[in-house]
Amino acid sequence: MKLLFVGGIGTSEMLLIVLALLLLFGGKKLPELMRGAGRGIREFKDAVSTPSNDERDN
Repeated sequence: MKLLFVGGIGTSEMLLIVLALLLLFGGKKLPELMRGAGRGIREFKDAVSTPSNDERDN
């Protein structure tokens, strides 16, 4: 699955983004932020893929 916003980002742009993140958050905080983002994405995907109680009743 290709993400929409990644199509125009090259290697140099990705490197700049990673460098900016390291400068803003530091090396110790960055893994925690990425782990939290991964959990959030996983929960979102689970919520989208499983039907809610309202949808099951119909």
